[in-house]
Amino acid sequence: MGRPRLTYEEALAYVTGLGRFGIKLGLERSRAIVEALPAPPGGRRGALIAGTNGKGSTSAYLESILRAAGLHTALTPSPHLKAYTERIQLDARPVSEADFAAAIEAIEPLIARVSSRMGPPTEFELLLGVALSWLDPRVDRYVIEVGMGGRLDSTNVLDLGVAVITNVDLDHQRYLGDTVARIAVEKAGIIKPGNLTVTGATGDALRVVEERAAEVGSTLWRLGEEIQVSGRSLGWDGSVFDVDGPGFSYRDLRICLLGPWQPANAALAVAAAHAAGDATEEAVRRGLAAARWPGRLQAFGRDLLIDGGHNPAGLRLVVPEVRRLAAGRPVVVVLGVMVDKQLEPMLAELKKLEPRAVVTTAAASAGGRAMPPDLLAEAWGAGAESELPASMALERARELAGADGLVLVCGSLYLVGELLP
Repeated sequence: MGRPRLTYEEALAYVTGLGRFGIKLGLERSRAIVEALPAPPGGRRGALIAGTNGKGSTSAYLESILRAAGLHTALTPSPHLKAYTERIQLDARPVSEADFAAAIEAIEPLIARVSSRMGPPTEFELLLGVALSWLDPRVDRYVIEVGMGGRLDSTNVLDLGVAVITNVDLDHQRYLGDTVARIAVEKAGIIKPGNLTVTGATGDALRVVEERAAEVGSTLWRLGEEIQVSGRSLGWDGSVFDVDGPGFSYRDLRICLLGPWQPANAALAVAAAHAAGDATEEAVRRGLAAARWPGRLQAFGRDLLIDGGHNPAGLRLVVPEVRRLAAGRPVVVVLGVMVDKQLEPMLAELKKLEPRAVVTTAAASAGGRAMPPDLLAEAWGAGAESELPASMALERARELAGADGLVLVCGSLYLVGELLP
């Protein structure tokens, strides 16, 4: 009699028990795991997407375009919002708990062999192997979101033909470097010989990307150069935009995600779809219009916005848009932040909202990484109060906002996931 199948809870404990937030820079174990898997005929094709901000929504746009073109798609967002199974998606649907457990059980012997030679893999290295082993027989195109950086991220063992770098700003300096240029070196590390690279990087970061592309012989399409985009905000209804690039031109493309930065992300996705050779006008229009990306300046009615922005660069974009959508109404912020984030610059951006009040909290799912809400309230100063659990913080914020106010939840994807309806 064979060993009983793993339950989902056992499979999840196996993955996260390897060191939930552990980081081991390097590709050796990831490469060993991926090379031991039976690769699909013709290899894996799609796009590897890196960037400081916007890589999630760009991934969502691209996946939706590819699916509208009739292709079966794989999407690997990180982190998840509600359930761990969101990290492995087939045709925009998370893997089932039963299939997740079965995939873990199937790959366990391979992981044991790799561990005996090279030490145990991290959660992210293991998860990549699990995702590929389950998705390979089922998908036509991969849309892989880089976890952190790029050069040494476990996903960088993949060569999907198209590399996308949305933008580069300061984030994860402990691991990636303390300047934009140094961080750009890590992001640009996903560019491989023969790739077609699409980027929205600017300034010092763009120069690094250009040098890397030239070094390895990658064709480069740059936002503002080879790719031209112009958009018009529709307020609470999203945006409409035009985009032109090598071999393509579109007018009046409609997207529902909020924020004036979204046309640029969508333009990168359109370019990536064309770079992969999978775009048609119908697929582009239908895919963009249907794309959704939960927890990123997501509106619930006209009195609640939930955004996972967790660095100063992200909030620098979000805050002016929240002010515009508030249209003079008072704003109350529900704030949760991880201890490793740039707190002072984040608070400086949020204070530009001149909020009526700030309710600080923490997401239970973040564990010890969450900054204690009382310390966060102290850092904010006058007008802040702390509240636990997060659901009570949101309730308190709604009370403070009143019937005419707007509540913004932000600062952490863990917090967003806990509070999403």
